[in-house]
Amino acid sequence: MSQNQISKRALEELQEQLNHLKSVKRKEISKAIGEAREHGDLKENSAYHAAKQEQSLNELKIAQLEAKLSVAEVMEEAERPKDVVSLGSKVKYVDLESETVREYTIVSELEANIREKKISSTTSVGNGLLGCKKEEVVEIETPGGTMKYKILEIS
Repeated sequence: MSQNQISKRALEELQEQLNHLKSVKRKEISKAIGEAREHGDLKENSAYHAAKQEQSLNELKIAQLEAKLSVAEVMEEAERPKDVVSLGSKVKYVDLESETVREYTIVSELEANIREKKISSTTSVGNGLLGCKKEEVVEIETPGGTMKYKILEIS
């Protein structure tokens, strides 16, 4: 399994984000820079400096997205096994010590986002869940110690 594998949907989202940054955001920033220039002396023009800083950050985001997209390998949904945890699986499991139930989708590093409940397959938990089956109990070494989980559902 490649760390650069990404779902088709995630690839499309990254491409949309890149297109937005290049077309819409660049124009907005360019306009703000132009308006700030009209206010005179650029040395003491905070609006100009803020717009230039925003431009730098936007270009950095564009470069980062282009780098991600350049190495991305689209994983076809049909390639994913349904009976074991694999890249793209949504996994519901219970922490056997705290009895806390969690549900995450296992994704590549390129699309990991904890707020969206997407964890990378390269994290200790993500990697530890890979290859597991429903009802299986797995022990995973994490930075916080050994965790014991039971797989409840895989979809």
